[in-house]
Amino acid sequence: MSAVGIVAAAGSGLRLGADRPKALVPLAGRPLVAWSVQTLLDGGVDEVLVAVPTADHDAFAAVLPGGVRLVEGGVTRTASVRAALARVSGEATALLVHDAARPLTPPAVVTRVLDALRSGAPAVVPVLPVVDTTVVVDEAGTVTDAVPRAPLRRVQTPQGFARRVLVEAYDALPGGAELTDDAAVVRAVGIPVRTVAGDERAAKVTVPHDLALAELLVAR
Repeated sequence: MSAVGIVAAAGSGLRLGADRPKALVPLAGRPLVAWSVQTLLDGGVDEVLVAVPTADHDAFAAVLPGGVRLVEGGVTRTASVRAALARVSGEATALLVHDAARPLTPPAVVTRVLDALRSGAPAVVPVLPVVDTTVVVDEAGTVTDAVPRAPLRRVQTPQGFARRVLVEAYDALPGGAELTDDAAVVRAVGIPVRTVAGDERAAKVTVPHDLALAELLVAR
């Protein structure tokens, strides 16, 4: 099995309060995207493509290994993944899509996803259980119901797919449609998605508090 990693890194850093694309914000002196790319390589992918903002191509090229290929990302995550899919090499049989904003994902999570694909799963996502009480509220903010936690999971990345499955699912996605992640894209065409164990360290960096926590984890 030949696996290619796709890193979605074209997002802005507005919620993080940054003056640059979020993927270029430093964590312990290294851009978030550099951490995420290295995780994929250490976990066993053969090649990595990174979808980046056109205006920042040179900045990304300066901080990533020479073997990493950069592609022009879109204005949305879906558009960026579409752009990367069009540039995947012909030999690849498996694709892993990862968020640049999950820099501390352990390589073992990548390996678990790859192992599930090797065993025949068409689509795989790493997940964690929901530990907090989860409720439904009305427009006034009043609790109307409680959701059972046992069947709920928090979905992380990298999400893995047989190449044919992900390409065909994106081809079937109506133009302009935006789903929350790539697993949702394949589920929309009826493909079952298997789960493997995720990791608390794979938390997403979205706001300054998240970055501060990541800095503490690196310093431990």
